[in-house]
Amino acid sequence: MEYPIWQLTTLAGGFWIAFIAVVHVYVAHFAVGGGLFLVLTEHKAVREDSPAILAYLQKHTLFFLLLSMVFGGLTGVGIWFSIALISPQATSMLIHTFVFGWATEWVCFLGEIIALLVYFYAFARMARRDHMIVGWLYFIFAWLSLFFITGIIDFMLAPGKWLETGNFWDGFFNPVFWPSVTLRTFLAFTFAGLFGFVTAIRIPDATARLSMVRSCSLWTALPFVFVLAAGWWYVHSFPPYAYEMVMFKIQKLGFFVPSFLVLGAVIMLGGLFMAFKMPAAVTKPTAYVLLVIGLCYMGCFEFSREAARKPYIINGYMYSNSILPSQTAAINARGVLRTAKWVTNKAVTKENEVDAGREIFQLECASCHSIGGPLNDILPKTLKFSVFGMDSELNGQGKLVRYMPPFVGTVNERWALARYIVDDLHSGNTHLEDGPAQTPQNLPAVVPKKENDDYVLLAWNNLGMHCISDSDPFWILLPPANDLIAQLIKRGDGPEIITSGVEITYAVESGFENPAGQVTFWDHAQSLFELEKPLPVNVGVSGNKVMGIMKPTPGGEAFEASLVPVVPYPDDGSFNPYPLFTVTAKDSATGKVLATTRCVAPTSTEMGCKNCHGGTWRVAGVAGFTGETSADVLAVHDRINKTTLLADARAGKPWLCQSCHRDPVLGAKGKEGVISFPAAIHGWHANYLTGRDENVCYRCHPAKNTGSTGCLRGVHTGVGLTCIKCHGTLEDHALSLLKYEKNRGIVSAEKLMQGLDSRVVASKEAINPRDAWVNEPDCLNCHVAFEKPVARDVSGFNTWTAGVAELFRVRTDDMGVRCEACHGSTHANYPATNIYGKNRDNIPPLQYQGNSLPIGSNRHCGVCHTQPMSDEGHHPNMTGMFRNARLISKEEMK
Repeated sequence: MEYPIWQLTTLAGGFWIAFIAVVHVYVAHFAVGGGLFLVLTEHKAVREDSPAILAYLQKHTLFFLLLSMVFGGLTGVGIWFSIALISPQATSMLIHTFVFGWATEWVCFLGEIIALLVYFYAFARMARRDHMIVGWLYFIFAWLSLFFITGIIDFMLAPGKWLETGNFWDGFFNPVFWPSVTLRTFLAFTFAGLFGFVTAIRIPDATARLSMVRSCSLWTALPFVFVLAAGWWYVHSFPPYAYEMVMFKIQKLGFFVPSFLVLGAVIMLGGLFMAFKMPAAVTKPTAYVLLVIGLCYMGCFEFSREAARKPYIINGYMYSNSILPSQTAAINARGVLRTAKWVTNKAVTKENEVDAGREIFQLECASCHSIGGPLNDILPKTLKFSVFGMDSELNGQGKLVRYMPPFVGTVNERWALARYIVDDLHSGNTHLEDGPAQTPQNLPAVVPKKENDDYVLLAWNNLGMHCISDSDPFWILLPPANDLIAQLIKRGDGPEIITSGVEITYAVESGFENPAGQVTFWDHAQSLFELEKPLPVNVGVSGNKVMGIMKPTPGGEAFEASLVPVVPYPDDGSFNPYPLFTVTAKDSATGKVLATTRCVAPTSTEMGCKNCHGGTWRVAGVAGFTGETSADVLAVHDRINKTTLLADARAGKPWLCQSCHRDPVLGAKGKEGVISFPAAIHGWHANYLTGRDENVCYRCHPAKNTGSTGCLRGVHTGVGLTCIKCHGTLEDHALSLLKYEKNRGIVSAEKLMQGLDSRVVASKEAINPRDAWVNEPDCLNCHVAFEKPVARDVSGFNTWTAGVAELFRVRTDDMGVRCEACHGSTHANYPATNIYGKNRDNIPPLQYQGNSLPIGSNRHCGVCHTQPMSDEGHHPNMTGMFRNARLISKEEMK
């Protein structure tokens, strides 16, 4: 923000720092360990009276001087140059905070230079004792350099009390200081052995060569035992999140931690292997290979250490893009472009959106990400995203997955960055955006004639919309499982609900009888649902087919066919989420048809996982899961939760989400300690979709009336109400579910709540917990005493039904008639307007009273009663006239 930007693309992402630093740090550790190697090797030569070893040591000292002082000095300058350009703010902070620490280290470095020059140039001129004293002085100065540099470098990983005190000594003697000094000291000794191999194998005298190679072997292997112990101490001194990252989230560090462990073992075994007497054809390449392995080992260590402090460059104080957490609120309010001093675009407009996004990328992303480069390339990481998906990813960045800092800036700036990444870097992932929705056919909805005037048969679906996931080769979120309910009423002075002596059948309309040809769910149903025997083709998990006989409900007041396996794919290959079922009531004894009706069984695969997980719609360009989408969902789950779901799926063993996650809608108990499925899926995604209106619900649910399903089609939608009126915003909806899980003792629920705030009630603390599918908004929250809502802005959110018996979908009135029997399904209350045919959902009221209003409304009591009625027997205020007359024709109001 305060400094000009070194604009990099291919070689961005800290490439230059990493490239120069790994080489420099490797050589710098050799400069420390090699100093002790010089002195002890000189002692060895004097003790053994070996002119050959002394001659070797003099040549090795020249190699040591050129590599550690000349090359090491140049790479050290290269580090300062690169960090000053790439992270100038962090560099300035380290200089100002530890100015006397740096000065002391530079004095020590000067001492190294003088001592090493004297040691080399006076090698054969000084008395041996004095010469070795100079060698010891070099080693002391070199080790002190390591001592002072370590205090500053590891301050970046664990500032400790410095964050509160700002005290030099609190920062320098940070929590990881002593473990790190110990670890680096023994690493330095090991590296001295690796570099020693390279010169020792060139000794002409065979005896001296074997002696020195074995000495180097000891230098390599023996200190490594202490490296292991110091490494354990070092990691266990990390701040909690860094420790968790290294120990339990290794996959987020790539291959660096596993490679560090493997290469360490290779170095130790390789060092021991070199102790055997072998021909030069073996020892020479082995020595060089071990030297390169040592460089890789150092690289893995440095990359792991750097990654452990993510998302910070100075842990807890400065993010990796040099933005201070203490500044984020102000920058979010003002905007990152207006805050930055060295940008061209100070505000986002429609005209400069992509160009502004490019500058924001350099400010917030380029310090870690390259563009098409070798280090942390942004392109493969963002290939799957549409602009909406990229914006959502940026929205949630740093909230749940903490190894990236949060996006800082305004909503418009976030969108500009998303557009730059998708529309410029990827040349527009237009195939990921929703194209024109399928133009729904105006499908006929033939209203059955009355069989006779003695019976009224009312039938409906209990949810108004059942979403299913046809991703079953990979995973099952919701199977094809539609519940159909029916009540048979015998008309009379006192109408009677018929519960025995009848058979009620159901059958799907032509074209939907063979769903197995479109969805392979049945291939996996047996194992997923732990069924005792294999399912025949086209049989749902409850044993029902798309046609059959209904059974009495547990309460006995109605009949139902549960979990009917209907899908939205008719035989003609189109997409129709509203197949019709014909329901027929017959006398059990005579077989005489008593009544017939029809109802919709809504079912849709227009679930928008592809908006963020890549892929396209699978069927007719409007719905369904492609393998690309389904696989990415599992890949993300595996990465975050350390599962193996994608590998299992590819091995032919897909999982049902509710195998682990409790879910009342399927009666799934889940695993102990695992968050419920509704709380998990809403709680996770709410963190990526904050600050939005009901349109965000439509990105996952098939509710948008301009989409291909339009499942919000009831009277409430007709008068302008949206999801938010009953369920709250996505944040509120998620918080209500998460609070219930938190009260159950689910640890992960609290983590998901941390980044969310209520937008409907005063605070998240004021939100009442609820169990999904059990505690729902009550109709009487708005319709108090069954009256018209007292205010337009009344909300059904945050007052829940006490249990299943109070739910609209199962509740009965005072006479035992189900609420949905007269009012229609949830989300499709009469009069409903269906984009696949206006009255496709309104068949029962049209059949029995000639309009699409709720059964019995506008004083149509004669539907069931053979005598005029004046009292309100079913519920209060039922004899009033229908209020929302504009939703139906004048003829229907009569």
